[in-house]
Amino acid sequence: MHSRMPARAVDVAALLAQVPAFEQLGPAELAAVAAVAVPRSFGAGEAVFREGDASDTCYIVREGHARAIREHADGRQITLATFGPGEIFGELAMFDDERRSATVEAIDDLQALAILGSDMRRLMRDHSEIAVNIAVSLVRRLRNANERLARQSFQTVQSRVAAVLEQLVEQARNEGAGAQDVTITATQADLAKLAGSSRESASRFLAVLERAGVISQGRGRLTVHDPGALQGYVY
Repeated sequence: MHSRMPARAVDVAALLAQVPAFEQLGPAELAAVAAVAVPRSFGAGEAVFREGDASDTCYIVREGHARAIREHADGRQITLATFGPGEIFGELAMFDDERRSATVEAIDDLQALAILGSDMRRLMRDHSEIAVNIAVSLVRRLRNANERLARQSFQTVQSRVAAVLEQLVEQARNEGAGAQDVTITATQADLAKLAGSSRESASRFLAVLERAGVISQGRGRLTVHDPGALQGYVY
């Protein structure tokens, strides 16, 4: 007689199958990962972990969004990455126990799966496919971060903010948004952090986009009415 996974384990395995680091795994491997995944919840603005904390857990987003930020000594912050459903963060905990290199906080109400680094290291020893896919995921993220930083070093604030909006539109579309009138949950401060600019500079350019009819702004969110128009501001 074949044993059946509990309903929760089936749901978790289905989510894991959508995560790039795990999408090539078979049912048995997915079940093994699901067995050690623990649900966690965080409120909007709550820190999942902070820069300098002990590094012992990685997280997979089920619902909501999170961002990784670094803070300079003068208090300025820069957003290194954002994470949506099906994305993994904190995965360096799988490889060593070094301190966290950045703070990750919930942008909105966040539902996640937490996996202890020790459990993931055991699974990687038992299933080489997991180790290879996670390594590829880390390399891809590092490459994307390097490309973004390189672009930002040569771009104006206007170009950086427009590029960030394009990225957020793409993320929203991946989560089911339409081609036009794409709503993004982000404040002016959020966009400034992602673009590596001051809030004042980002705000001035957003006002330009609003007057041009490209976007409209609301409390804690904005709607991009014409995403294709953003490309005209990126150079």
